[in-house]
Amino acid sequence: MLGYFKGAFLFTIVCLALAVWLGWEMTGSVIGTAGVLWIVVVLSILEVSLSFDNAVVNASVLKEMSPVWRKRFLTWGIAIAVFGMRIVFPLLIVAIAAHLGPIEALKLAAGNPTEYERIITSAHVGIAGFGGAFLAMVGLKFFFDRDKDIHWIGLIERRLASLASVHAIEIGVVLLCLYGVSRLLHSEAEALTFIVSGIFGILAHLAVEAVNSLLEPDEHAIAGGAARSGLAGFLYLNLLDSAFSFDGVIGAFALSNNIFVIALGLGIGAMFVRSMTIMLVDKGTLAHYRYLEHGAFWAIIALAVVMLLSARFHIPEVITGVVGAVFIGLSLYGSARYNRRHPSDPAFGTLDDCSPVRPDGTELKS
Repeated sequence: MLGYFKGAFLFTIVCLALAVWLGWEMTGSVIGTAGVLWIVVVLSILEVSLSFDNAVVNASVLKEMSPVWRKRFLTWGIAIAVFGMRIVFPLLIVAIAAHLGPIEALKLAAGNPTEYERIITSAHVGIAGFGGAFLAMVGLKFFFDRDKDIHWIGLIERRLASLASVHAIEIGVVLLCLYGVSRLLHSEAEALTFIVSGIFGILAHLAVEAVNSLLEPDEHAIAGGAARSGLAGFLYLNLLDSAFSFDGVIGAFALSNNIFVIALGLGIGAMFVRSMTIMLVDKGTLAHYRYLEHGAFWAIIALAVVMLLSARFHIPEVITGVVGAVFIGLSLYGSARYNRRHPSDPAFGTLDDCSPVRPDGTELKS
């Protein structure tokens, strides 16, 4: 199992060495360097704890992708995650908010980190609206599914599945949430920014779904169709990772306002998430722990709610991590309990009904 994390450990050693060099350049003292190193370590641990549900969802998509596109995401996708979301994205926010060019934004981040932090923090309302709406769409889309026969929390999930016949119900739910939170904001300008950003988050999800529908091959498609479908999955996973990264990037400023320190810490965490994703796919963990995917999508909905509310209330990142860990842990427990009770049963039931959904044992959609 440790073999899956070999690359992540090597990447960590390189990043820690860079953190030592950066800390010495910034402070010129052993104590100051140790402080920078400690911040990088803490940021990496927080990123891993906040992103386990991300790894589970990534694995659920990757298992359906062709080996070629799977490899492309795990190489190019992780580069986008580490360098794009942890470095380029914050710079882009500052460049847009302060009407600066990319070079000027980089100089501001390096030369005046306090002002850089102020600008990116001021954009939090828009980020919360976009990221929260996108993640809410992802989570609700999983549960509003008429063909979903496996239910973990049956009392709730069965009712959500039954409502899937209402066209675009998840969009209506997200819009109501956006409106409700906007009413709590301090000014009309913030409310407008929040709602508009949320609408763009919904549109981003719809755009990915549209690309997937256009590129997904039908049952008579030739081999080249699988690759085109892989492109849709690649785009979807990168957008999903971006939405997951929003709270981590913003929350990191509670520990440091130096973009390079933040990038090193979050980059280490992203590499460990990549390794976890590969392990989950290779070992078939999602197939063995039947409710793990359900727990991950409940964690996504919880993260979406936290992100939307963060536009008005300060919510510590540790709460997000704990809520996600609870859902993941409970889904693992539920899966293990069912496996013990039905060691030879290929079908699965629910927490409130452990009987198989289909008596003939045919494969069920999760």
